[in-house]
Amino acid sequence: MNGMLIGAAAGAAATVPMTMVMEALHERLEGEPAKPLPPREVAEGMAAQSGVHHKLSEQDKQDLTLAAHFGYGAGCGALYGLIAPRSTPASVLAGMAFGLGVWAGSYLGLLPAMGLRHHARHDPPERSGLMIAAHLVWGAAAGAIVGASRTER
Repeated sequence: MNGMLIGAAAGAAATVPMTMVMEALHERLEGEPAKPLPPREVAEGMAAQSGVHHKLSEQDKQDLTLAAHFGYGAGCGALYGLIAPRSTPASVLAGMAFGLGVWAGSYLGLLPAMGLRHHARHDPPERSGLMIAAHLVWGAAAGAIVGASRTER
């Protein structure tokens, strides 16, 4: 259980630099700023499926996006906490691989299957690259936090 809690905290914390990378890269991609980032698309998809999308204010949509994004980061972090290596360097590398797996599993499988977002194959390569980079950052940060909390005794 301790690994799950540490992982959840690490996953939520790692969502901060991930989001910063997403925002920074989003501003640099041609045609991107006008199109919302995937966490917003997913949150809007959840609201639409729940039948409440039309009732939400812009602030509600932003709040839902942040809550869902950080919640998903914490949930994935909890899973990572169960399998993370004990040493920090190994945990960082494993975290990056795990982050890439989260991207693939989410954007190529889970989200399209749930009808919350289109398949990543429909995204321009630059947008997929942005999201892959962000997930690698998430994995490195989560791995560093989990690894540092598990120093070998």
